[in-house]
Amino acid sequence: MNLELLIHECKSNNTKAQEQLFRLFSPKLFSVCIKYSKSYVEAQDNLQDGFLIIFNKINQFNNKGSFEGWAKRVMVNNILQKYRTQGVFEIVSENYPDVVDVEVDEENVSMDFLTKIIQELPDKYRLVFNLYVLDNYSHKEIAQLLNISEGTSKSNLSRARAILKEKIENKASNEMNEAK
Repeated sequence: MNLELLIHECKSNNTKAQEQLFRLFSPKLFSVCIKYSKSYVEAQDNLQDGFLIIFNKINQFNNKGSFEGWAKRVMVNNILQKYRTQGVFEIVSENYPDVVDVEVDEENVSMDFLTKIIQELPDKYRLVFNLYVLDNYSHKEIAQLLNISEGTSKSNLSRARAILKEKIENKASNEMNEAK
């Protein structure tokens, strides 16, 4: 069944089509969920919740642009909404340090390690980091999405980078000490 027909069937609440759409897009959308969630289990919950919203709002998809892009936006907005209701983005300070560059030695730092330390970031830092670095949102767009100021977005990004840099340096230092 082609995607357009599959979406049409989902709009008619065909559960078999919904299952097929879930199987088709869940791997890609799960990768979105894992980026914005604290843990694997939370990402699974966000995926399920996001698909419920996708199926409830599928009539709003009008075949302009890609379905995958639309579904990704629904998924991200659902996750961000959960964080907004938890008060994660309360403004503490808009003073932000200079931009911190994070150098990654790709031979010694695995993708699993990077994913793990990004997930360990406090919510407000992780979300801004992912939106800015991984999904190429501007600080203006992030501010609008998260209902924070651009300065807060910049500050959170800088703090996220500083934390990641420290964790990467600690890992490198520990590995050098173990090698001695």
